[in-house]
Amino acid sequence: MLATITTKTIADRWRGVVIGAFTVALFLVGGMAAYKSVDLSLYTNLPEGFRELFGIGDSADAAGLAYGAIYGFYGALILAGLALAMGSASIAGEERDGTIGVLLGNPKSRSEVLGSKAISTFVLTAVAAIVLWVGALIAPVLLDVDVAGMNIGAQAFHLFANALFYGYLAMAIGAWTGKPSLASGITSGVMALSFFAVGLLPLVDSLADVARVFPWYYLDNGEPLVNGIQWGGIGILLGGSALFAGVSFVGVNGRDLRLRSVGGSIIDRLREDPRLGAVIDRISGSVGVSRIWTKTAADHQALTAISAFAMFSMMGVMMGPMYTAIDEQLATFGQDLPEALMALVGGADISTPEGWYQVETFSLMAPILVMAVTITIGAKALAGEEAQRTMGLLLGNPVRRSTIVLQKTLAGGLLGVVVGGATFVGVVAGSVIAGLGMDIANIAATSALSVLIGFVFGSLALLLSAITGHVRTAVVGAVGVAFAMYLVNSLAPFSEGLDGLAAWSPYHYYLTSDPLVNGMPWGDAGVLVAITAVLVAASVFAFGRRDIRMSG
Repeated sequence: MLATITTKTIADRWRGVVIGAFTVALFLVGGMAAYKSVDLSLYTNLPEGFRELFGIGDSADAAGLAYGAIYGFYGALILAGLALAMGSASIAGEERDGTIGVLLGNPKSRSEVLGSKAISTFVLTAVAAIVLWVGALIAPVLLDVDVAGMNIGAQAFHLFANALFYGYLAMAIGAWTGKPSLASGITSGVMALSFFAVGLLPLVDSLADVARVFPWYYLDNGEPLVNGIQWGGIGILLGGSALFAGVSFVGVNGRDLRLRSVGGSIIDRLREDPRLGAVIDRISGSVGVSRIWTKTAADHQALTAISAFAMFSMMGVMMGPMYTAIDEQLATFGQDLPEALMALVGGADISTPEGWYQVETFSLMAPILVMAVTITIGAKALAGEEAQRTMGLLLGNPVRRSTIVLQKTLAGGLLGVVVGGATFVGVVAGSVIAGLGMDIANIAATSALSVLIGFVFGSLALLLSAITGHVRTAVVGAVGVAFAMYLVNSLAPFSEGLDGLAAWSPYHYYLTSDPLVNGMPWGDAGVLVAITAVLVAASVFAFGRRDIRMSG
């Protein structure tokens, strides 16, 4: 039974983990190619605080800058986020889904079930680190970049230990509370606080040593990429992970588990009152309907929190002061890059605050992180329920298929708006802090468009999920089409005779009108809304006419 739970958990989650790590590896290739062709003083002359936060050394070359900024920053956050999600779902997720009773109905103890979950988290985190390590070995070969003397394996091992720490912390909180939202929320807060503390505290001499209290300090302490594995820091991270594992076993064996999914909301409690139940049902809808979108949103709150945090802090707040620190160099920076390359990253004049934010924040990162949420929810909305054999429970209630589709769409839309809202607040804060004077209404317009482009491809994932009933097909299809449409919009204008194709790409209606400068293009926004509405309507039609897989 132990081996079965372990292998089942790995089988359920390995695709998402590999895709996440592979995506970071692709970013490494692109980043290394870009750093190879530009003046690196643009980055190495940044203020010390920003270099610390982004993992940029004092005299980094193209390879060192790529490994530090992309793996030490994006890679570390994404790997830790994946481990966090696995840890919070290990026991608390089973309780939330009402499946813990099925596991414990077999002749195995709570400790054995938790042990299998801990093993699967360890294995999958290690797999993600190995993917990053292999990507780090392949990238310099493809680009003919010298990496002699760099300890790539040491950096990958530090990324693994750092991620495992947060994964097991989330597992411990979930084991004691039975609440995956609390586990992911607290762990995300600890990670965010640690990240900023390690980057900013060393800037104040009297507080520099305080940074050692925070676990993120040991990710890059001693520069493992240069000096190899720092066993002292690794010992602290792995020791903390072992401690959290032990705490998890104590917690899961010392409390009553929720053996079935029970409503704990205020509305659920009011329904139990015979005097108010009928009234509450009329106001809020049936039990099945009222829980579909809220449960879907709760299932994806960790991914949303990480995406929103990244957009608010790193791609929003930080970009303003960074612009003021390097704006003189930006005046000529764009002239050193091929026009087609600039088109791939937004094609804006990065010597202006609006152009800087368009290239750094809105061209790629904003739509990617909104899509990470909307495509994930869209793909799992229907096909995920079928894969987990829970669709029958939904359809067993007096709920129409169309209602399920629309409730799932509502959840994806709301969480996409959360990421877009975090982007808006972060960019406004960055502009105010740096005194850039950007128009708040224009920032709101561009943030809204980033949400709308995310809705388009999230709805496409929903449609593919409704048609095929396979999560993987929905994810790969939506991501593939999004990538192809992005290339069409960026590169078609440079090919004579193909420039008209750009208008067929949804991205053409995203940033082409320079909304950060010119405000909301209502016609373009209307096109994106219309595409989304058509795809959602098609999803309702397709799902209503397909035989559903109710069981294995």
